[in-house]
Amino acid sequence: MTQLARTNGNLFPGLFDLTREWLDWNNNNYSSTGTSIPAVNIRETNDSFEVEMAAPGMTKKDFKIELDNNLLTIYSEMQQEMEKKEGERYTRKEFSYQSFQRSFTLPKEVVDPEKINARYENGVLHLSIPKKEEAKPRPPKQIAIK
Repeated sequence: MTQLARTNGNLFPGLFDLTREWLDWNNNNYSSTGTSIPAVNIRETNDSFEVEMAAPGMTKKDFKIELDNNLLTIYSEMQQEMEKKEGERYTRKEFSYQSFQRSFTLPKEVVDPEKINARYENGVLHLSIPKKEEAKPRPPKQIAIK
């Protein structure tokens, strides 16, 4: 499980925790077929968190994205079967099957769950997770002296 934000003492400490992800391999981040979990980039902007998951060869139908309270989970299951043509005899035929699940804990006080959107293009699943207005950085405010 990954949390979204930085751990270096800046704006939202403890929200993005790679150590936790590497250590937490129970049912939060796994591949049921023993294959590797797709790589993820998480970029923070002033307005949102942008998640990119490398998943070449898939289609948007291969994904299911679910938000349960503040836990965002990306599931994927893809099965490829080669068609058997009339008259073909197989001594060996292997099917390709991939399945994984990846979970991220969203900071309730920072993100706006109603505005999350996702798209899949060119082998990459993109999620945009907008921040709430009150969590966005503001420019310095000048205080008038009376």
